[in-house]
Amino acid sequence: MKKHPWLCLAVALGLVAAQGAARADWPNDRPIEILVGFAAGGTTDVMARTLAPYIQKHLGGKSQLVIVNRPGASGELAVSHMQRSRPDGYTMAIVNLPGYFFLPMYRKTSYDPADIQLVARVVSDPTVLVARQDKGPHDFKQMIKQLSAQPGSLSAGHNGIGTNGHLAMLSLQDAANVRLNAIPFKGTAEQKVNLGGGHIDLAFVSASEVQTAEAEAVPLQLLAQFARERLPSLPQVPTTFESGLDVEMTAERGFAMPKGVPPEIVARLQKSIQDAMADPQYLKAAKFDAPFLAFLGGDEWETRIAEERKRYSKQAREIQE
Repeated sequence: MKKHPWLCLAVALGLVAAQGAARADWPNDRPIEILVGFAAGGTTDVMARTLAPYIQKHLGGKSQLVIVNRPGASGELAVSHMQRSRPDGYTMAIVNLPGYFFLPMYRKTSYDPADIQLVARVVSDPTVLVARQDKGPHDFKQMIKQLSAQPGSLSAGHNGIGTNGHLAMLSLQDAANVRLNAIPFKGTAEQKVNLGGGHIDLAFVSASEVQTAEAEAVPLQLLAQFARERLPSLPQVPTTFESGLDVEMTAERGFAMPKGVPPEIVARLQKSIQDAMADPQYLKAAKFDAPFLAFLGGDEWETRIAEERKRYSKQAREIQE
């Protein structure tokens, strides 16, 4: 059947008008979902739930932000669901680095970073190397010397392939030309139990997970932080760079949306997140995350990730082999 040009034009104009009306109503006509790929009560979930009310406050209008937990596959399920959602500004997800960009480098994932729009980084949490105070290495440089003389003589835990701890370990081994006896765990809590019980000598964890290292059931000691400069909250802990090792690793968390969300919506959300992170009331509420807050706009964050992909291409190839 022949279609009349005027009918096609009318349909097209109607779609444009509908999209314009939807943008005009955003974010007031329905809640914005924030998908969290981990169970309630975890580090990522707490960050999202603490920050969301302040994003809503600075977004203004009748906006509502709702946290939806979709745990599974180390956060992959939530990111995949977000990517497949309509690019209308009503679905965001928390992405966790380095896993977000590293997993697709060595295996097929249910999401494609090329189809995702980063909105803003919130947290940059340096990786630290931890030992018991009463047992094991007490000095980072001495530890490197021991491993140089006796490869594999020390065991070290991490939270699984592609995590910040795992990549920090691989990078340290390459930079220092040493080898650890690597032991994967399901989480930091499990690592700390095994470290405290003397089953491993070292643990690669995020700094936020050991903010009370000396007050743990078995007191812990931080040997090194994988950063260029000492974190203000860890002024006594030397960096890897101070030992002459070009090894940097952070665990980062932030917001992402499906590619195709109108730029003005992305920009408004990014500004609301930035304003929320500077809100004095939020800074009081976010005691756990406060030392590690590090806002970065989506485009800048993407540029940083592109460099990280280059840095870890060697590790990705080795895992595939």
